[in-house]
Amino acid sequence: MARLTSKTGYSLIELVVVILIIGIITSIAIRSLRSTNETARTEQTKKELDQLASAIAGNPQLVSGGVRTDFGYVGDIGSMPPNLDVLVQNPGGYSTWDGPYIHDDFYPQDTSSETEFKIDAWGTAYVYGGGPTITSTGGGTSITREIASSLDHLLRNRVSAVVTDLDNTPPGEMYKDSVAFLLTYPNGSGSMTTRTRYPATDGFVRFDSIPIGSHRMQVVYTPANDTLTHMVNVKPGQDCYTTVSLYDNLW
Repeated sequence: MARLTSKTGYSLIELVVVILIIGIITSIAIRSLRSTNETARTEQTKKELDQLASAIAGNPQLVSGGVRTDFGYVGDIGSMPPNLDVLVQNPGGYSTWDGPYIHDDFYPQDTSSETEFKIDAWGTAYVYGGGPTITSTGGGTSITREIASSLDHLLRNRVSAVVTDLDNTPPGEMYKDSVAFLLTYPNGSGSMTTRTRYPATDGFVRFDSIPIGSHRMQVVYTPANDTLTHMVNVKPGQDCYTTVSLYDNLW
């Protein structure tokens, strides 16, 4: 008795078609993965640029009692960092340096120096030359983070004040030299400097070219050597204004 048999399988053409389909699917998956990776690198780099900007000029969201408390490297030193290294290493015995201002999450402190914060997600060094911007070029398209609109907004602001006695009388011509304003702020070289100004007859006084930060202003009534101390908060590109009322009807 004859036995019927059946043999099934794939033809060469069918195998080629299957291989082509697998190749197309793999190609699409790889492109999608690359796109996802590039998006992740871009977002990571943007986050790092924000962190660097905050390290340099402070985070405006850090507030206590309605007053900004963080001004970064510039607020402590009074100048722009010449490079990114000084954000983690004191540039030379600066007494006002209060860093590190930025930290790498994956930095093995006991074995090597901290450098990850200086490169973007593609492993390319950030472009920074002491100006108001930092740029990443590793992704093919530049990503630039503006620290401030200009260096003037960080380093050359105005602090103004008006002084009166207890009944709101300005010093006038006779007493204008009896009140001294002393403003103390970082000098840009790792220490502090103090400038002195005397008010006009209407009690108005102004200091120019003041870096951002929280600075001490002392108002001294010189005949009695009485001193009032104010902290003035100098924000980027904003004139700081305060009023001072002395303790008695002096004029």
